[in-house]
Amino acid sequence: MNIALIAHDAKKELMVQFCIAYSGILSQHNLCATGTTGKLVAEATGLRIFRFLSGSQGGAQQIASRISYNEIDLLLFLRDPLTMKPNEPDDANLIRLCDVHSIPVATNIATAEALIHALEKGDLDWREIVNPKRI
Repeated sequence: MNIALIAHDAKKELMVQFCIAYSGILSQHNLCATGTTGKLVAEATGLRIFRFLSGSQGGAQQIASRISYNEIDLLLFLRDPLTMKPNEPDDANLIRLCDVHSIPVATNIATAEALIHALEKGDLDWREIVNPKRI
């Protein structure tokens, strides 16, 4: 599966810790991330991660584009709900695109863990049944 990782500044360390804890599962999949998040996770885990631009430079929009073209299967987006961000409309659009394209998305650590366990058990392979000719 193609998994995208995004984390707001206040959640980057949590994303790193999450990826360390689940590196065995994540290593079996194709990972991409916004620039800084990808750099931090790769340095801490040794996972291979395709890095887009930093979120503030358009990385989230690059991931949104991949979602629009059905090139992302799962989004782990650890958001900071307590701090107002200038790019919140972009964040809302990213989540909307996941809804439009039926992409599972986690916006907090509890949901991320639920999705990673489902991924480990093979419960997220439903997209292959629904659309087996995806590229």
